[in-house]
Amino acid sequence: MVLRVNASPAVKSVNARLAEELAVAEGQVAAAVRLLDEGSTVPFIARYRKEVTGSLDDAQLRTLDERLRYLRELDERRDAVLASIDEQGKLTDELRAALLGAETKARVEDIYLPYKPKRRTKAQIAREAGLEPLADRLLADPGLVPEEVAAEFGNDQVADAAAALDGARHILIERAAEDAELVGAIREKFWADGAMRTAARSESAASSPAAQKFRDYFDFTEPLDSMPSHRVLAVLRGEKEEALSLTLDGGEDDAYEAMVAATLGIDAAHPGAATPWLVTTARWAWRTKLMMSASIEARVALRQRAEADAVTVFATNLKDLLLAAPAGTRPTLGLDPGFRTGVKVAVVDGTGKVLDTCAVYPHQPQKQWDQAKATLAALISRHDVDLVAIGNGTASRETDALAAELIAEIRSSGTRAPAKAVVSEAGASVYSASEYASRELPDLDVSLRGAVSIARRLQDPLAELVKIDPKSIGVGQYQHDVAPGTLARSLDAVVEDAVNAVGVDLNTASVPLLSRVSGVTPALAAAIVAHRDNTGPFHSRQGLLDVPRLGPKAFEQCAGFLRIRDGEDPLDSSGVHPEAYPVVRRILDRAGVGITELIGNARTLRGLRPTDFADERFGIPTVTDILAELEKPGRDPRPAFETATFAAGVEKVADLTPGMILEGVVTNVAAFGAFVDVGVHQDGLVHVSAMSDRFVSDPHEVVRSGQVVRVKVLDVDVDRKRIGLTLRLDDEVGAGSGKTAPKKAGGRRPERGQGNESQRNGSQRNGSQRDRSGKRGRDSGRGSRAQPNGSMAQALRDAGFGR
Repeated sequence: MVLRVNASPAVKSVNARLAEELAVAEGQVAAAVRLLDEGSTVPFIARYRKEVTGSLDDAQLRTLDERLRYLRELDERRDAVLASIDEQGKLTDELRAALLGAETKARVEDIYLPYKPKRRTKAQIAREAGLEPLADRLLADPGLVPEEVAAEFGNDQVADAAAALDGARHILIERAAEDAELVGAIREKFWADGAMRTAARSESAASSPAAQKFRDYFDFTEPLDSMPSHRVLAVLRGEKEEALSLTLDGGEDDAYEAMVAATLGIDAAHPGAATPWLVTTARWAWRTKLMMSASIEARVALRQRAEADAVTVFATNLKDLLLAAPAGTRPTLGLDPGFRTGVKVAVVDGTGKVLDTCAVYPHQPQKQWDQAKATLAALISRHDVDLVAIGNGTASRETDALAAELIAEIRSSGTRAPAKAVVSEAGASVYSASEYASRELPDLDVSLRGAVSIARRLQDPLAELVKIDPKSIGVGQYQHDVAPGTLARSLDAVVEDAVNAVGVDLNTASVPLLSRVSGVTPALAAAIVAHRDNTGPFHSRQGLLDVPRLGPKAFEQCAGFLRIRDGEDPLDSSGVHPEAYPVVRRILDRAGVGITELIGNARTLRGLRPTDFADERFGIPTVTDILAELEKPGRDPRPAFETATFAAGVEKVADLTPGMILEGVVTNVAAFGAFVDVGVHQDGLVHVSAMSDRFVSDPHEVVRSGQVVRVKVLDVDVDRKRIGLTLRLDDEVGAGSGKTAPKKAGGRRPERGQGNESQRNGSQRNGSQRDRSGKRGRDSGRGSRAQPNGSMAQALRDAGFGR
């Protein structure tokens, strides 16, 4: 094997590589790595150790943490490979340098391939039979006649010349397949020039109803390096469900065969008696070995990239949902709508404590409309309810109409009436049946727990949603097709960052919420709640040190993120860390006022200079944060609370007509657009091409989950329950098109950047819009960015509307 070494024998340190990737100083990386290794969390480091890391933010630290794990695994694997080759007595300086210069796990494995212990191959058997000199002679002198030379190698293990040549060929094929440089070059070329081709698995599969959602992929081709994640996951799911057959095509075979020939030293331009045999050997090496390995690696790379993109989409949506505006600590009535089983009702106080529960039956078949209104009116009056939260599942609009009528009647009587809002039920049933819910609400029926969760979600989405597995919240794109470990790690990081960005009330937080606080494990969270239940509320942050098993390190990590309202020290309700209280004392001395006079006093605080209070431990970044926190103590980074007002009389898909302008709530954002609930039990799609007058590469640039938006209806398919929407309210309904004709897989593969956008947009829209009847559809998988010059009507057709 020939290795071309492009790196210094001395491998870069992990810190140096991370610094280069993040474009920051190596000292910043070294400090962050040290803190992580000591058990500090990303939120703690980002918030309270800015001087140490040079103000690395949470996004940089998350990337550093992920890459640190990968690079350490790379170094560990590299050391194992070096040791293995050394034990074989085959470790040369050149080989060591190549391994030390390898920057990826794939490169390490390429180099290790010839030395990797493996079962006996045909090439090994041929070497044992003494046939390697035959292969070398034919390579060195193509003028030799293969059959004549091979006849010289007959022995007990080699029957004849044909067997000898067969063995020599296996040796050369294995030599090519284990050449690290060749394998790497083929991998890169296959990825750059290759394409995914899909077709119906069979005629019967193509005609089955279950496979119809994949029909756009029954004759489909797309370049590997530009295939978007949602389409990759869609076709992989189609293959898994036995609707599609997938083929990865690397392009012209001749080019790859020439690469193999060049690596082996075969010169087809100077023919000799052995040249045809050698050229055939190169062809076999590509078609029997390297093609298969390249295809497998490309498939793995496609899935990994698609999973990474899907995880990013899910994480972004989850963050938006967790950081949605809270309605606040106000008495709330939660309604979990239903027809036959009735509307489940729960009233909670400002802290989320359950005050009352029942069920009413205003809808069919019971139709106890007036009785239901009377019951709800009594509950609102008895508990001085400020808010009514209505779940968005089955019978949501009908229940919304009931609440609207009741509120109008209360208002007309001259009494203060509550406000109402529709709340996402995603994951509520999962919570209701969970072990935690059974412990938290042991005396409530499972059906009533959902109403409690709906009410609490309106009060504080973050505090309630942390009780649910993030994967069950329903804001992902193909999350069920993503590696569980990768997804869980990413989503856990999102939840941790969201919780710590907002802060947690120590005296009201649940175990799931506390367990997301920096430095607090689930066991420690349970211990905190148990201590609170047994001894009463905490009066200071220092009281945390009385909790069993909560030591100084855990206190350091969590104290700044926990809030105590009306405690002994006003600073305990702020984001100022207890370790920095001495800095606040110095600020008080300089300002000449007490702590209560200083907190919130913007004029005084803005007149102070951070440099006057910085020292060796607390630098200017931390002092600046302290002054900002004192100005707005315990400030909530979440937006102000607002709700969407659904149009009266628009309650089902059939009530929609093109041209309507409606208010709605963004329920999910995918790579190809956003889904919006306009109150008809079925989300509509705003294609990415209909989000702005400018080109939009990522829908998250324009909208976020939970955002209230105004949309125009462009297209309605009542039978298939599809709604096409636009954020551009001046868009014309039924505009013309202007797309290129499709390129089918049976013909030449389209050039890069061309082809039929409708093909490339995927095929799973019929399972992607989430049904407001209470059933969650498949993950969205259809659609992608329309061509910038395409019309709206065409973009909608590309996304599956009007077919």
